[in-house]
Amino acid sequence: MAEIKVEGLRHVYSAGTPFEKVAIEDVSLTIPQGQLVGVIGHTGSGKSTFIQHLNALLQPTSGKVLVGGRDINENKFTRRDVKWEVGIVFQYPEYQLFEETVYRDIAFGPRNMKLPEDEIDRRVREAARFAQVGEELFERSPLELSGGQKRRIAIAGVIALRPGVLILDEPTAGLDPAGCRQILDNICSYHKESGSTVIIVSHNMDDTARIAERIIAFDHGRVAMDGTPEQVFSEPEKLIAMGLDVPKATALAMALKGAGVPLDGSIYTHGQLLRAVLRAKEAATC
Repeated sequence: MAEIKVEGLRHVYSAGTPFEKVAIEDVSLTIPQGQLVGVIGHTGSGKSTFIQHLNALLQPTSGKVLVGGRDINENKFTRRDVKWEVGIVFQYPEYQLFEETVYRDIAFGPRNMKLPEDEIDRRVREAARFAQVGEELFERSPLELSGGQKRRIAIAGVIALRPGVLILDEPTAGLDPAGCRQILDNICSYHKESGSTVIIVSHNMDDTARIAERIIAFDHGRVAMDGTPEQVFSEPEKLIAMGLDVPKATALAMALKGAGVPLDGSIYTHGQLLRAVLRAKEAATC
């Protein structure tokens, strides 16, 4: 496991053509080992391009990405090796399931690492436990299962690589509320038990507010905001101007403040909103 350091990252699609587009411009930041980070931004803000640089799926037009102090684009060997250290689960990963059984799908990555069979088996069972994939499903076809089960199998397949950094792009997209909460709870449990760095790209501000230790907001290819949830959601007008939603609790707090209710503090969870309303009520009755 190691920290990620990004230095002056720039990425241009279709450079030198009429379709040239700057997707990332002068991004520099450090993500310490073990941090749980939420990455937010409107469609086309650069967040997906950014995460694809973190395991060398994309190479910078300029700038560097270092994992553990080593430039991951130094040569073809570092680009290959970083894929075991930094694992990405893309949006709707269940569409990439293709093996005959759940077990074989989870084992696909470790088997490509040419690990011994007993180590592959150990990793499959460990990853299945983290993702809450029951062993009774191991011999079933993943294509027969529900959307939530498929999503957990896909996540288990990446966890089985034991990456120091786990990146998830919209991990709850398309799931019902119960499925969303279960996936996020699984991710939080994995983060806590493994000590791995976890980076979650999400449009859901309520999910991000609930689980992230740090939030990085992208806008027009640059980092527009970077801080704790309290710091980021204390500026809801700025987020709205960037084309983003705010947590439901924040939106309701803004409406109450606009109606003259004196709510204090940064509010981004329902618990914070309830406590702020109770404090305002107490103050009004004194």
